[in-house]
Amino acid sequence: MIRLQKFSLMRGTKLLFDLADLTINPGEKVGLIGTNGSGKSTLFAMLRDELHTDSGSIDYPKQWRVAHVAQETPALERAAVDSVIDGDTTLRALESELAAVEAQGEDADGNRIGELYAHLADADAYTARSRAEQLLVGLGFSEAQFENPVASFSGGWRMRLNLAQALMCPSDLLLLDEPTNHLDLDAIIWLESWLKNYAGTMIVISHDRDFLDGVTNVIAHIDERKLKRYSGNYSAFERQRAAQLELAQSLQEKQQRKRAHLQSFIDRFKAKATKAKQAQSRIKALARMEELAPLRAAAEFSFEFREPERAPNPLLVLDEVDTGYRNESNEEKIIVGNITFTLQAGQRIGLLGVNGAGKSTLIKTIAGDLSPLSGDKHLGKGLVVGYFAQQQLEMLQHDDSPLMHLMRIAPNAREQELRDFLGRFNFPGDMVKSPIAPFSGGEKARLALALIVWQRPNLLLLDEPTNHLDLETREALTEALAQFDGTLILVSHDRHLLRATTDEFLIVADGQLTSFDGDLDDYRDWLFKTRVKTSASANEPSKTAAPVSTPITDRKEDKRIDAKERQRLSSQRKPLEKRLQKIEAEIGDAQRQKASIESTLADSTVYEEPRKTELTQLLEKQQRCTALLEQLESEWLEIQESLEQIASE
Repeated sequence: MIRLQKFSLMRGTKLLFDLADLTINPGEKVGLIGTNGSGKSTLFAMLRDELHTDSGSIDYPKQWRVAHVAQETPALERAAVDSVIDGDTTLRALESELAAVEAQGEDADGNRIGELYAHLADADAYTARSRAEQLLVGLGFSEAQFENPVASFSGGWRMRLNLAQALMCPSDLLLLDEPTNHLDLDAIIWLESWLKNYAGTMIVISHDRDFLDGVTNVIAHIDERKLKRYSGNYSAFERQRAAQLELAQSLQEKQQRKRAHLQSFIDRFKAKATKAKQAQSRIKALARMEELAPLRAAAEFSFEFREPERAPNPLLVLDEVDTGYRNESNEEKIIVGNITFTLQAGQRIGLLGVNGAGKSTLIKTIAGDLSPLSGDKHLGKGLVVGYFAQQQLEMLQHDDSPLMHLMRIAPNAREQELRDFLGRFNFPGDMVKSPIAPFSGGEKARLALALIVWQRPNLLLLDEPTNHLDLETREALTEALAQFDGTLILVSHDRHLLRATTDEFLIVADGQLTSFDGDLDDYRDWLFKTRVKTSASANEPSKTAAPVSTPITDRKEDKRIDAKERQRLSSQRKPLEKRLQKIEAEIGDAQRQKASIESTLADSTVYEEPRKTELTQLLEKQQRCTALLEQLESEWLEIQESLEQIASE
C-alpha cells in the first residue's frame, strides 16, 4: 500500500502540494491527472526517492521494486534487444556474478555456482531474450532491428527502448510518465493490452483519455495543491467531478442565503433591547460559520475554426500516384503506390496504419511538401490547405513572438485584431510579444493551430496534432474539429479524437491505400488477430505483418465471422455495462447524499440539545452512505474486471 500523508512540497517559490493525502492499494492502476505544472512529474520523483517532502510522508513497502521509464538514452553501440534485457537489473547482476565466479576456474565455489543457476531459473533467465523480443515487436520494432545498436535509432525510438526496459523490469510499482507520446496507434493498443495484465501497482500520467479509460481503475486528481481520489477510469472521474461541481455550487448558494438571512436579522434587531440577545447569538453563529470555498473547474480553453470562404468539389484527385522519396542517387523509393483517390468536400477521414507504413508520406504529398514520383495530382480551384505536423513546429522561428508569426501571414491586419485573436489561444498580455524559444511543446502546438485557423482552410491535414497537448487542449481541439465545416484528413493515435471527428477510415499498409470497412474496435480486433496468426507461425507475437485491408468482396466471410463474434461478446457485455451504468448513477446519488449530510453536520447548531435526535439520525445516515459507497465501488470493480476479461478474448 502507498500512503501519502499530509505532505507538502515547495519547488522554488511555488507551493505544489499543501498537506495532501492519498492512499493507493496494492494492484490498483492509477491515472494521475492535473494541469501542466501542477506537480505530476514531481510526485513521481518523490516516489522514486529523488525528491523529499518538506513535511508529511510518502511511504510504501521497502521491499517493493520500482520500475520507471528513463528520460534519456545514451547513444550506445549495444544491441537493442540486449539494451531491453538490461532493464532486468536483477537478472543482469546474477549473470555478472556467475561470470565472475566461473572465471575463477578450479577455485570457483561450486555451491555458489549452483545457487546462482537456481536464482537465474527463478528470474526466468532462459526466456529473457524471447520476452525482450516480444516487447520490441509490440512497441513497433521489426525483427531486423533487434541487433541494431541503440545509437542508430532516433530519439523517439530510443524512448520506446526505454519503455521496453521499464516493462522488462520485474516490478511491484510501475511509474509511467506519458508512455504513449512516442507511440503510434498500433503500439498504444498493444501497450494497453499489456498493462491490463500487469499484476503490480501502476501509476500513469497521460493526456490520452481513451488510454486512461482502458488501463486505470482509479484516478488521482491534483487540484488546488491537494490530491483527490476517484474510483473508476477517466470517464467515471469526469462524471463524478461534474456532480461534485454541481453539488458544491448548490451548497455554496445555500450557505450564502443562510448568511444573508442571519445578517439581515442582525442588521434589523441588534439595536433593539428586546432582540439584542437573539442578535448577539446570530452574530456568533455567523462568525462560527466557515466560508464554503467554491469548487472550481479549471478555466476551459476553447476555439473554433473559421468558416472556409470557398468549398471546391472535388478538392483533390490523385490518379495512379506513387508517393515516396528520391535518394541522393536520384533513385526512387516508393512508399505508397498506385493511389487513385478523389477527395470530396465534407469528407472526414482517419488514416490508419503502423508506424512507417506511409501515412505521413501520403499527407506530405497531399499538402505539397512532396511531389508525386509518378501519376497525376489535381487540386480543386480555391483549395486552401491547413497542414499540421511535428515538422511544422520545428519550422517556427524561435526568436520570433506569436504576434510576429501571425503578422507574417496577415500583414494587412491591425495589431489589436491579431492580439485579440492570439488571446483566444491563450497567448495573453506580454506573452504575445515574447520569443517562443522557451515555450513548451504544447504552447508551440497551440500557436501552430492558431496560424492554421487564421488562414480559414477548407482542407485540414493533421498529422499527430495532439502530441504535447494536455487533456484540456485536446478536448478543445476535438470540439473545434467536430464543428469544422470543411474537409478533414487526420492521422492520430488519440482514439477519442478519431472517433469524435472522423466518419470513415482508410488504411495504409503493404504499400497501398485501401478503405477500412470498420471502426476502431474492429481495427483493434483485426490487429490482435493478425498478431495471433503471426505468432502461430513464428512462435512469438509479431507486428511485421500489419492488419491489411483486402477488397471488400474478399472479406465478406471474415466480416460475417467477425460480426458473429462481436455479437457474442456484445451479448456478454451489455448486461454488465447496463449494471455498471446503474451502479455509477447510484454512486453519484450516494455521494451527493453523503455530501449533503456532511454539510448539515458542519452546522454547529446541530450539536445542540434540541437537535440531538436529528444528530443521531444524521450520523446513522452518514454511516449507511459510507457502507453503501464501499459496496457499490467493490461491485463496480468486479464488473470492470469482467468487462476487461471479455475485451481480452
